[in-house]
Amino acid sequence: MHDMAEVQRLVAFSSDPRGGNPAGVVLDATGLTDADMLRIAAEVGYSETAFVVPRGEREHDVRYFSPKAEVAFCGHATIATAVALAERDGTGRFDLHTPAGPVPVDTQVDGSGRHTATLTSVPTSVREVAPAALDEALAALGWTTDDLDPALPPRVAFAGNDHLVLAVSTRDRLAALSYDFDRLAALMSTQDWTTLQLVWRETPALFHARDPFPPGGVVEDPATGAAAAAFGGYLKHLGLVTPPTTFRIHQGDDMGRPSVLDVEVAPDHDRVRVTGTATRLG
Repeated sequence: MHDMAEVQRLVAFSSDPRGGNPAGVVLDATGLTDADMLRIAAEVGYSETAFVVPRGEREHDVRYFSPKAEVAFCGHATIATAVALAERDGTGRFDLHTPAGPVPVDTQVDGSGRHTATLTSVPTSVREVAPAALDEALAALGWTTDDLDPALPPRVAFAGNDHLVLAVSTRDRLAALSYDFDRLAALMSTQDWTTLQLVWRETPALFHARDPFPPGGVVEDPATGAAAAAFGGYLKHLGLVTPPTTFRIHQGDDMGRPSVLDVEVAPDHDRVRVTGTATRLG
């Protein structure tokens, strides 16, 4: 049985421990059972903890657990894991095998001496959202269709998990988020949505996001790498950007945990790259 001392704690998508999204990282989860991993994730208490099992040189299996259940993919825990691996093994590429599929991650040191990581998502896709599900999501949020930005239509976007993308027309509407947790949780369970990617477009290269995460027992996620990747795919698949292009997402500002996610969309494939830094807690 592994003890809690082997859990590393990092915050992803921020160089400031007061920002970003905390993740637990177990760099050697060899021998842990599913029940062990779920218990550890619940004891850590973060939205996700990553459990790493070495497969080969710079090649690892990774599983992700929220305090309530396993999730197929988690972007912020991937960034935290990659930075922890780079600090231990040196920068460069790591090949991670996740339940959602292979996710290569490139690590480097930026001009400020911070480790950063760039994950490449599984292929992204986008589909229509059922009208009844959209109506229920808006009702749970206390929004109406008049609050939405008609230039960014509602869709379900995928980059390892499904995320409902809803774009609002004003920053104030996004800032005033207050939703019915139980109602939204019930809907997300039936639809198998991992988060809601609620966005406001400030400029073509800058978005603000908030991500309710009831399936993980979390009211709001301060940085969601998987949703950022899915959103990059959403913009590409709907022809709302012209690849190659990059854009930035500010998330967590309204909950006092500022996070920065940089997203890169390529012209020749449907994988999306998401870059961020991570720093240790404690």
